[in-house]
Amino acid sequence: MPLANRYLTAADLAAGRDQPHPLHTRVCSACLLVQADAPVSPEAIFSDYAYFSSYSDSWVEHARHFAHQMISRLALDSASQVVEVGSNDGYLLQHFVAAGIPVLGIDPAANIAKVACAEHVQTEIAFFSSQTAHRLAAKGITADLIAANNVLAHVPDIGDFVRGFSILLKPEGLATFEFPHILNLIRELQFDTIYHEHFSYLSLVTVERILAAAGLRAFDVEELPTHGGSLRLYVCHAAAHHAQTPRLGALRAKEQAAQLDELAGYLNFADTVATVKRSFLDFLACARADGKRIAAYGAAAKGATFLNVCGTGTEDIICVFDRSPAKQGKFLPGSHIPIHAPQDILGVKPDYLLILPWNLSAEIRSQMAFIGDWGGEFVTTLPTTRSFPP
Repeated sequence: MPLANRYLTAADLAAGRDQPHPLHTRVCSACLLVQADAPVSPEAIFSDYAYFSSYSDSWVEHARHFAHQMISRLALDSASQVVEVGSNDGYLLQHFVAAGIPVLGIDPAANIAKVACAEHVQTEIAFFSSQTAHRLAAKGITADLIAANNVLAHVPDIGDFVRGFSILLKPEGLATFEFPHILNLIRELQFDTIYHEHFSYLSLVTVERILAAAGLRAFDVEELPTHGGSLRLYVCHAAAHHAQTPRLGALRAKEQAAQLDELAGYLNFADTVATVKRSFLDFLACARADGKRIAAYGAAAKGATFLNVCGTGTEDIICVFDRSPAKQGKFLPGSHIPIHAPQDILGVKPDYLLILPWNLSAEIRSQMAFIGDWGGEFVTTLPTTRSFPP
């Protein structure tokens, strides 16, 4: 599989710079952590990154709500310190800045950090690790709140990464980790979220083991609808005074019922993926036979993964529309489908608009409802492919 967030220029295509890499995901029979092989270094993936969080309105609103919730819950003020690991373009920390609360973002992508700094979000360009945490702590930076949204899965050395939180967090401080829940990946067949930059696929049972090894513990959890079903884990030092909530015990029981605490819960996933692929290929064949034209919306990593698993290219998908200027004018990895700005859809008027980032389906359907003006329909693919009018 190619790197899912490595969007290609015409020069890249001409030079054959679209290198595939092995992608195998395995479960450890001892600790039950699900991990992908790491044939590509994090530096090659993240140092120049094409994903800008602020291009999703719903995700920015999710971040704003979280910021206000944490300001109230922790009574944060100008004397507090908020740190975000994997801070991207400042989509979250901007809300703390607006409230007059000191922030520090940490992100390895220099191109994205530049955008954050322009929005007055101070950003350290670095891969977060225990070494990074020691360096910041030596400069007097310790945090009342550390947020890590959709970053825990992105680090190959997850143990050292989490140890960094125990170093940077104040004795009674709070850390939050948001990550897609592998329970939903398995139940909803979300195989398109498996790609090279996601090194780990996480359950509560495995994350609690990782936290314990770093001297941390979870005391509360929320189940969120984001990214197809995520967990927001509230974490503190093992000796801190945060009381455990009933929600944590309820989720442990839910995972146990799904057999995520034993190997049986992870078997036979590959067989079910084949049924999803067949459903989509059957849809493409019927659309071709009927002379229908198909475009896609959302040049997301999960979309690139889905299309490459299915072996889909420009013979089936005319183009993909995306709001991010960083992607427009380029091509999806593997499939080489061209990426256009959303306003270009008026010149294409496809019969079907395939929604690739299914986690943003409601937002996209609202923004693109006008495709109904020419009889266009939306298409989604999980758990089976179906089309429907706006």
